[in-house]
Amino acid sequence: MAEPTDRTTDPATPGSPTGGPATPPRVAPPLVLYTLGRLLITVALVALIWVAGLPGFPALLFGLLLSMPAAHFLLRGVRERLTEALAARGVARRAAKEDLRARLSGDADDDV
Repeated sequence: MAEPTDRTTDPATPGSPTGGPATPPRVAPPLVLYTLGRLLITVALVALIWVAGLPGFPALLFGLLLSMPAAHFLLRGVRERLTEALAARGVARRAAKEDLRARLSGDADDDV
């Protein structure tokens, strides 16, 4: 007995509450928030190091270096939302691609 090929039973394909395909979340808002957070952390650390007495370029280098682990811990939630949005987008794109290939090859159901 063959398994059903209906995508609504596939756990890898997100579904909406109405049973149709889910709209993937937008990637831009968490991406902008994460980018601005990284920049803000870097600027704050560079300014703090500069005020502490390290001059220009070395303060910039140390600020950049220290901002990486600081952003890793401080922006964890935003980074996780961005990763989830990107993963959902990838799943939706793969599902759309499979659907298009099925329709082009003539394997899709004609009951639409």
